[in-house]
Amino acid sequence: MSAVPENASAYDPRSVESAAQQFWDATRAFEVDEASDKPKYYCLSMLPYPSGALHMGHVRNYTIGDVISRYKRMTGHNVLQPMGWDAFGLPAENAAIKNRTAPAKWTYANIAHMRGQLKSLGYAIDWSREFATCSPDYYVHEQRMFTRLMRKGLAYRKNSVVNWDPVDQTVLANEQVIDGRGWRSGALVEKREIPQWFLRITDYAQELLDGLDGLPGWPESVKTMQRNWIGRSEGLEIRFDVVDAAGSALEPLTVFTTRPDTLMGVTFVSIASEHPLAQKVAASNPALAAFLEELKHGGVSEAELETQEKRGMDTGLRAVHPVTGEQVPVWVANFVLMGYGTGAVMAVPGHDQRDFEFANKYALPVVQVIALKQPRNEDEKAWDTTTWRDWYADKTRADLELVNSGEFDGLDYWGAFEALAERFERQGRGQRRVNYRLRDWGVSRQRYWGCPIPVIYCERCGAVPVPEDQLPVVLPEDVEFSGTGSPIKTDPEWRKTACPDCGGAAERETDTFDTFMESSWYYARYTSPKARDMVDKRGNYWLPVDQYIGGIEHAILHLMYFRFYHKLLRDARLVDSDEPATNLLTQGMVIAETFYRGNPDGSKDWINPADVDVRRDDKGRVVGAILRSDGRPVEIGPVEKMSKSKNNGVDPQSMVDKYGADTVRLFSMFAAPPEQSLEWNEAGVDGMARFLRRLWTQVQRHADESHAAEAAAPALDAAALDAGQKALRRKTHETIDKVGNDYGRRHSFNTAIAAVMELMNAVAKFDGASAQGRAVRQEALEAAVLLLNPITPHSSHALWQLLGHAETLLEDVPFPQADPAALVRDAVTLAVQVNGKLRGTIEVAADAPREQVEALARVEPNTAKYLEGLTVRKVIVVPGKIVNIVAG
Repeated sequence: MSAVPENASAYDPRSVESAAQQFWDATRAFEVDEASDKPKYYCLSMLPYPSGALHMGHVRNYTIGDVISRYKRMTGHNVLQPMGWDAFGLPAENAAIKNRTAPAKWTYANIAHMRGQLKSLGYAIDWSREFATCSPDYYVHEQRMFTRLMRKGLAYRKNSVVNWDPVDQTVLANEQVIDGRGWRSGALVEKREIPQWFLRITDYAQELLDGLDGLPGWPESVKTMQRNWIGRSEGLEIRFDVVDAAGSALEPLTVFTTRPDTLMGVTFVSIASEHPLAQKVAASNPALAAFLEELKHGGVSEAELETQEKRGMDTGLRAVHPVTGEQVPVWVANFVLMGYGTGAVMAVPGHDQRDFEFANKYALPVVQVIALKQPRNEDEKAWDTTTWRDWYADKTRADLELVNSGEFDGLDYWGAFEALAERFERQGRGQRRVNYRLRDWGVSRQRYWGCPIPVIYCERCGAVPVPEDQLPVVLPEDVEFSGTGSPIKTDPEWRKTACPDCGGAAERETDTFDTFMESSWYYARYTSPKARDMVDKRGNYWLPVDQYIGGIEHAILHLMYFRFYHKLLRDARLVDSDEPATNLLTQGMVIAETFYRGNPDGSKDWINPADVDVRRDDKGRVVGAILRSDGRPVEIGPVEKMSKSKNNGVDPQSMVDKYGADTVRLFSMFAAPPEQSLEWNEAGVDGMARFLRRLWTQVQRHADESHAAEAAAPALDAAALDAGQKALRRKTHETIDKVGNDYGRRHSFNTAIAAVMELMNAVAKFDGASAQGRAVRQEALEAAVLLLNPITPHSSHALWQLLGHAETLLEDVPFPQADPAALVRDAVTLAVQVNGKLRGTIEVAADAPREQVEALARVEPNTAKYLEGLTVRKVIVVPGKIVNIVAG
């Protein structure tokens, strides 16, 4: 099947791309298996959510992956590039409410549409491995793994404080709480303690931390974010005895601190509103009970806790200082959560900003217990209890010493740490401990459109995992969905079942999994389509992923769970490797200009750039804009990430329809390096279209000349080339060498494209009428087509055949290799300097001896003028580059 349109005299993207895609489909060109003697290469881009249409971020992400995949195929690898759909989640529920349809119907329709869009862009995807995570054939394995984790104690259920929307009757993620209200309903969010399922990711905290050192192919920024999120800290766990107002002993409080050197500065202890001691006191203290009720409103994110107004109330309890025996008040504070640490914090307002703000608000004592050992001036000696000062900034722990700390005065951090650790361990009041900021992964969601959690509740047997032979627990898809409450929670028939242990009446769990569960192991399922378990032996052939591609916004949650789940698979003996991906590329955002008109109330109506005519200056900057429909001016906003909120998105399909997929792919790779933000500019897209038309014209003209000569280009005879022919051939092989390095090592696709453009400029200026001239031009054009193939595969596929290779499939042609002999220059141009300043140039034979180079440099006319009256003291020759004459 030819990939060249019948009328190939002019570049017609629609017919070229249709022909190539039909060929790839008919030949199943990108399906792979493990029966290959080639080295494997697994290239994976993060799977998309089927929102209904691709956006430019998708196009950029998947084009990067496709360029790498196609290049690796050309370099002799057995390449797997799969695609699937992250199909569960809240957006489908919202769309179902809006469109009055079932989430499943909306999701499947979107998948069909987006699959067609991806195919229209010509990605080399093995579609035989496609799946949607909302399919029972997929999530049955997730359910099976969860039941196994329950039996191993790695999955458990406990009460947890969550953001609860009382109108939508659902838990909200932290980012869905805006100014204390639910993002969709607008209702005041409550803090509610409900049972949730968790996975013990904390059991793997140290391994997740250590494993980052073995990932040189991951960006340092991502590894730093993960290290900070895991948050390993060494400190002391210390017990404070607690007494009530009558002096009766209550349950002691345990705190963890990384700064035990500040212990003598504790002036109060703060506890979470959910702490058992707070609840105990509130039972007989109406004022405290009312305050705790108030604290139920608002979010539970750390960011919100840090920025909200500090609020608290004295419980009337007293904590006994473990060294001095002094009693300090126990306060409930709104910035302390039960879910973090022990739910109790020793407050040192003299040396902690949050505690300082709280103490000043409630007139609690502030005591200095840390000072500089060697203050340089009076200012560094100063201490003011009404002004916060960070005594740790830019100081090492060895620069500081304890003061006002009794027997510990004069000790530095480590001295105090060791002294207190030894004391408390001897007394049984504390111990050294390593803590992690990382918390266990809460996987429960009180939503409908998700994978059912495979648990059965029995009054006699408790929470029982669903037996594996009864899996999957299938989510009903044909439901009426209003958005208030989950259909499976309100359907008694779906909930009703029998206990697998005792046979008695029981009910199913109606929570569903967090969608991060599906995206944490999808990469492994691609390797083993239709396997009876999550992964079979094929997984060890393909894994780990050789190149993973996705946005930096996934650096913590997805990529942390991704790594954690791989270790679960390893420990279940389903895979052999420790990490899921060897290399990670985090691509930048796609950004675009914004335009708007202001409203009287201060709001803005954002206008899509496609509806605006702009006026630019000579540097391409927007200096004026009008709305095309009415001819009136619009305001120019900042360049921002493409988004619905700013209405500055560009529909990829409209660009493909207008310019062709190859042009869109070419622009998305040329406009910026993968890691940087790409600014969308349709003038740039048009420029790429013009380049592809010129390339097509040059190949077509060359093919016509060969046809007119009634022969294909003759074999190239390197020994018979004249200077001009040698120059073009050298340029061709220099370009091959550069582009191969840009693709394979640097992932610098924009510079690779620029190099091919330079080559084509050289071809355009080349006079190749002779037989050897046509041979040299044939080689240059073939190289250009092959070098562009990973980026513009449709055009390359057709042009390869126009160049006389109708019987050779481009997909089977290896990436070109530079000929070292062609890179050798007969002559080189050297810069000539006198005392470091450029004075002239000379052209010499590439192998000219030093003496000849020096002699020619001295007599170069302009150089000789600057040497008049001077004595040459030294001549420095840098072969192939420069001659510097030192004279005085």
